[in-house]
Amino acid sequence: MAGARQERAEPATADREIVISRVIDAPRELVFEAFTEVRHLSRWWGPDGFTTTTRSFEFREGGEWDFVLHGPDGTDYAEWIRWLRIAPPERIVLLHGESRDDPNAFQSVLTLAPDGAATRLVMRTVFPTKELRDEAVEKYHAIEGGQQTLSSLAAYVTEIVRKGAEG
Repeated sequence: MAGARQERAEPATADREIVISRVIDAPRELVFEAFTEVRHLSRWWGPDGFTTTTRSFEFREGGEWDFVLHGPDGTDYAEWIRWLRIAPPERIVLLHGESRDDPNAFQSVLTLAPDGAATRLVMRTVFPTKELRDEAVEKYHAIEGGQQTLSSLAAYVTEIVRKGAEG
């Protein structure tokens, strides 16, 4: 009974979150590795038509990635990520905002699980408020952008697997 009371006391996040998942035809160690180095991230990060310029990058717990997303229309978006938890090759927890002191920064948990020879990646993002989540969905097309980003990741790592198989 105590567990049930505790469960009810936890705030619901469903109205503040976005969950996107994808099965990627590559081993999870390789999918995880695609997050660990700028040379990988710069090849796939962002929605279709976007490019990434990194200002600084340190993939470790407490490390930060300071970068600019360049939109296809020429708009630049300042971006910042702090890696909160890293558990290779199964989990990455990050805080993502426009800058280090962004009060509207949101947290994402990426879970990578084996799915046969492939990897199931689930990205669960929780925003500080329902309004920020709704704005991300409606104004910034966060769901489509997240799906496009995971598609780019899938294309990138499956190309590495294909080239490796060719020798």
